[in-house]
Amino acid sequence: MTQHLETLLPLDGLQAGGSGPLYLKLRQSLEEAILSGKLNHGDALPPERDLADYASISRVTVRKAVDDLVKDGLLVRRHGSGTFVVKPVNRVQQSLSRLTSFTEDMTRRGLTTTAQWIERGLFHPSPDEMMALGLPADALVARLGRLRIADSMPLAIERASISAEFLPDPVGIGSSLYAALDKTKSRPVRAVQRISACSLKDPDAAMLGVPAGSASLSIERISYLSSGRVVEFTRSLYRGDAYDFVAELTLSDS
Repeated sequence: MTQHLETLLPLDGLQAGGSGPLYLKLRQSLEEAILSGKLNHGDALPPERDLADYASISRVTVRKAVDDLVKDGLLVRRHGSGTFVVKPVNRVQQSLSRLTSFTEDMTRRGLTTTAQWIERGLFHPSPDEMMALGLPADALVARLGRLRIADSMPLAIERASISAEFLPDPVGIGSSLYAALDKTKSRPVRAVQRISACSLKDPDAAMLGVPAGSASLSIERISYLSSGRVVEFTRSLYRGDAYDFVAELTLSDS
């Protein structure tokens, strides 16, 4: 453990490193380890007891440094599990004037996308799904719940509902839902989105790697075919520290 800490945090001069509170020096060392990549997103921070023993400082000092980094969003405490790194992400701008998928948006920016499945299968529709998709109670709906990841960073949780008429085999979906719908000529051509601010709760916050209570954008999308029929009902949560949604406005002639 000591050898690991020496590689991670060269704290030899912490006590003799000039004036200033010890907790600020430790905080700076930890922050540099995160920003330089010595500590990566999702890594567990060494226990506070080990940090205190290694640096010859009190656990109170360690706790204050860690508290500062938790407050700044670089660390997150998970009850019963420990303290973990939340590495800062580059903000992504997404246009509200184009109907594109997450995969298409990230690929256009040169980012590699992956997904972790939360839910995938055919189910009887909920009242919300029946209303949004115009389905009877005895119909089937395909549900696709995914944690969306770009360059190893979790960015969004998407929960999509599509009538089984358009998506009879949700288990066969690859990386892009819209690519699958395109193959059956069921890709939507327009959509209405409602965006609101909310605070993330567990387990969604834990999946996105941010503290519970972190800011999030809640997006509800209803997408339509050219015939006007609803094809998609999606509810998503986007990390508030990673996304900006941009809309282009033009001045009316009137």
